[in-house]
Amino acid sequence: MAELKLGKLPDRTPVKLTISLLPDLHEALTDYAALYAQAYGRDEPITELVPAILSAFLEGDRAFCRARASGK
Repeated sequence: MAELKLGKLPDRTPVKLTISLLPDLHEALTDYAALYAQAYGRDEPITELVPAILSAFLEGDRAFCRARASGK
């Protein structure tokens, strides 16, 4: 079998997660969504923004990335 430059794609089946937020965090996310709409001219629901926010946070946490890369 030929070895392709593009490896096998990972599982992309979405996982639904239900969380409860404190009112101040919900307010902050609502404010963020409004600022996002102002910056990009496109309204996005909080439920669409939160996964991107979490991904950006995790990708920006150097200690987490190092630990994850080392398998710890």
